[in-house]
Amino acid sequence: MIRKSQNSLWNDAFQRLKKNKLSMVCLFIIIAYIILALGCKLGLFFPSFNETNNAISYQAPSAEHWFGTDFMGRDVMARAAHGTLTSLTVGLWGTGLAVIIGTLLGSLAGYFGKLVDEGIVWLYTTIDTIPYILLVSAFSLVLGPSLYTLCIAIGLTTWVGLCRVVRAEFIKHREKEYVQAASSIGASHARRIFTHILPNVFHIVLIQFSLGFVSTIKSEVILSFLGLGVEPGTPSWGVMINNAKQELARGVWWGLASATLLMFVLVLAFNLFNDALRDALDPKLKNKS
Repeated sequence: MIRKSQNSLWNDAFQRLKKNKLSMVCLFIIIAYIILALGCKLGLFFPSFNETNNAISYQAPSAEHWFGTDFMGRDVMARAAHGTLTSLTVGLWGTGLAVIIGTLLGSLAGYFGKLVDEGIVWLYTTIDTIPYILLVSAFSLVLGPSLYTLCIAIGLTTWVGLCRVVRAEFIKHREKEYVQAASSIGASHARRIFTHILPNVFHIVLIQFSLGFVSTIKSEVILSFLGLGVEPGTPSWGVMINNAKQELARGVWWGLASATLLMFVLVLAFNLFNDALRDALDPKLKNKS
């Protein structure tokens, strides 16, 4: 019965997403960004993104260089495209690490309660009192700027919100009949947590992952802008925006425009899709569409 209701929820959510044309357009845009990032990773798109040519520094947009060139003569469009790879990599691994930590700790706190709950609540309350940007900056300063450091720093500092939500859901579910029935037939704690309760709250985890993905992308841009993100030479929208401080004085606007345009479209598509996904996965709205 539980599996049937879960399947019904996911099928109903998928059907409602399909009916929402705006969410489908946003999904198509997100998939296009993923294809662009994978193509850059595999060298299929813009393989010469690091190729310099001082003879064409600060060249305006043209048929050959659609977004112009930067101060080293590198193609701005190629740099911005590879910045997509950087942002999506940090978004995937940083948010993925945060989801694993937040889901695990929230599950343990909500299921066991008592001392386990008190210890985990104390931990995330302590972390939450420290300003987020300062905490991430501290990790980056200690470990040094790099793509993997950034993923670890964001993952270790952004799990608190998900932990709270999962803990509350586990507290609500742990006393329900299906959990008590599993306990009466000898199901272990691990089985009750991961087989019975977690699948019933996984839609919330999915929504939180999608929301966290956007925040992680923006964090990468901010930290790279401040010089605490990716290592020097790595294409990043934040680095391009930082370079624009000097470029704008020369009338060079295309570096800033390309980075902000790509970031704006991706963040907007994710935010609109997140709203549709949240509505589609809300059981309360199941019979209102």
